[in-house]
Amino acid sequence: MKSVKLVFYFFIILLLTGCYKQEKEKLTSLVNPFIGTDGPGNTYPGATIPFGMVQLSPDIGIPGWDRIAGYYYQDSIITGFSHMHLTGTGAGDLYDILIMPTNSRFNDKIKENNYKPFSHFSHEKETASPGYYAVDLLDYGIKAELTATLRTGIHRYTFPKDSLTQIHIDLGYALNWDNPVDTYIKVVDDNTIEGYRKSTGWARDQRVYFVIKLSKPFNTYNIYSNDSLTNSPVKGRKTKISLNYITTDSEEIIVITGLSTANIKGAHQSLLLEAPNFNFELYKEEAAGIWERELQKVKIETSDKNKKIIFYTMLYQSMLAPTLLSDNLGSYKGANDTIMHANGFDRYDTFSLWDTYRAAHPLYTILHPDRVSDMINSLLAHYKETGLLPVWSMQGNETNMMIGYHAVPVVVDAYFKGIANFDIAQAYEACVKSAMVKERQIDSYTALGFIPVDEHHENWSVSKTLEYAYDDWCIAQFAKDLGKQEDHEYFLKRSENWRNVYDSVSTFMRPKLKNGEFVKEFIPKEYSPYFCESNAWQYFWSVPQNIEGLIDIVGSKELFEKKLDTMFTLEALPDDDLPIFSTGMIGQYAHGNEPSHHVAYLYNYLEKPWKTQELVREILETQYHNTPDGHCGNEDCGQMSSWYVLSALGIYPVNPAQGVYNFGSPLYDGATIFLENGRQFKMDVKNNSSNNKYIQSIALNGEKIQRSYITHKEITDGGLLIFTMGDQPNKNIKNAMALSSVVYN
Repeated sequence: MKSVKLVFYFFIILLLTGCYKQEKEKLTSLVNPFIGTDGPGNTYPGATIPFGMVQLSPDIGIPGWDRIAGYYYQDSIITGFSHMHLTGTGAGDLYDILIMPTNSRFNDKIKENNYKPFSHFSHEKETASPGYYAVDLLDYGIKAELTATLRTGIHRYTFPKDSLTQIHIDLGYALNWDNPVDTYIKVVDDNTIEGYRKSTGWARDQRVYFVIKLSKPFNTYNIYSNDSLTNSPVKGRKTKISLNYITTDSEEIIVITGLSTANIKGAHQSLLLEAPNFNFELYKEEAAGIWERELQKVKIETSDKNKKIIFYTMLYQSMLAPTLLSDNLGSYKGANDTIMHANGFDRYDTFSLWDTYRAAHPLYTILHPDRVSDMINSLLAHYKETGLLPVWSMQGNETNMMIGYHAVPVVVDAYFKGIANFDIAQAYEACVKSAMVKERQIDSYTALGFIPVDEHHENWSVSKTLEYAYDDWCIAQFAKDLGKQEDHEYFLKRSENWRNVYDSVSTFMRPKLKNGEFVKEFIPKEYSPYFCESNAWQYFWSVPQNIEGLIDIVGSKELFEKKLDTMFTLEALPDDDLPIFSTGMIGQYAHGNEPSHHVAYLYNYLEKPWKTQELVREILETQYHNTPDGHCGNEDCGQMSSWYVLSALGIYPVNPAQGVYNFGSPLYDGATIFLENGRQFKMDVKNNSSNNKYIQSIALNGEKIQRSYITHKEITDGGLLIFTMGDQPNKNIKNAMALSSVVYN
């Protein structure tokens, strides 16, 4: 009895002294990959590695806008698991190499998925976490599990007893914009398949080479070309193979697919170096470990678990693009349609630059500077392959989607932030050449100082003028720092071309005819061909390089403030014709689309930071949710999530290539950023609550500061930033200087 009392006493002591601790909560457990799979988010829930080549995820198999990422939460069937997906875009492409397990229990076919094998599923029998996805295929009694390495997708299928078990590999499967043009399958032996899938779609020349290894040899197989039975090897537009098995109850078969965009040799290397055996649990644990290390770069402090889940899911989604293009040998399909080699860096692609230059790439410079070096080299590789920096590149192709030459701010920002290991002279040359071509109406822009309207259905003339002018400012800063004064003056002058589309009568950026006259019919809230996925209200503010100049041209800070106030209060009417991308609306502000993303921060330039604080907190709390429809718009390859990550920390880059972050309203009680240089930047938010959204004072490393921004260098030097919050605005915090004049301090 005495010994029992001693044990009990010792147990109490352990609890009181804190020596007895529960296992530390893993940040991967706070990620919900289903956020954005419903509503307009267009995300996928499947298995991937940060910035990896493989995005192994379920496909519903039915086309449509809601299924752009292959999966839609409201659906109830799965047609298979393909290895490549886009995250949060409006582009229906990829879905390469579909694999689907079946057996004799179910053989229904439906027209909606082109009569492919499918199974019903339930969300109650489905789970996802970073690097892992699992679902029960209810009609077959098969459990499907997925994990990934950088360049391989690993499937584990647990089968019931059945004499007609099959694993289908379908290269002809296509969805939305995707269309196979040449596919090839070769049976190497009874547990090895190799081949390729070449396709066209949004990206016109896509190539994926693969090698598939199976843990159990198949008994026989049926191989098809355009649905006709044939022999191995087979080459054709649409090929597929069905592998035949006899399975016992609860028998597992592991399927590993190695990928390369260059050749089958590279796909073999993916298997050899990344997944040489069939230990599914090992790969699952390694994937989770990789994600845990990346998520641990930011530790937030809050007792609100729901807010934790949203933050770490957004941090997770910020790392789903760009994606790896080169294989383990450094080879990849280049944008010049030849096989290229990356020397000394990993080649990335899927650069959604019109979206991601705004917040995602600035976030990467804080959290992933080493990887940013590879991204810059990837942009320069595209330049070497095509003579231009990419606009919207994917799978070794230029899609020319959207507008601007927004690789420029990404390159310039990296240069000024000291990102190492890229050719600066070549980077400058690439920026200048990309701004001097005749394509995409840049010739009209340079000749007239604006882009005139034309009959094209996506003329986007005003938006192009504004976006080009911003990119020109970036080149001007680059030129100045390199001592190229003539170039500096030339591009600085071009950066003021936004003034040429400003109409003092309407006080909006207004489309112009070639003769210099403004168009006569003009309604600012109307969505017209002159504005890229926006209206005149949303694009008016797109002068991040010179907000002070924009204030001056309106007439005064008071008039500018009134216009900003109206932006957030002018509600759409019931009969207004709102396009699909007009989502997340607060007045005319549309958080679901990128041109609005910096606008709430503009009150900082009016010395009214409390208005920014109020609006940013409202956006954080109303436009992101821990639900499948938790995104108010397309996630867009990390931009929507990066806005949240930065804004929740209390900072945001209004001018993404300035090296300056505006203060907003920090959402959490504190946060620590663990920098790759070994330093830590800690944020302490005192008196934080839902009501206490207004900053009362700010101290950096023990000294109070009277400004509404912090520089990149101040963050990367490490230190302590203390926000003291309150429930009433502090109207004494002012900007110490005009924000537009702060460059890389």
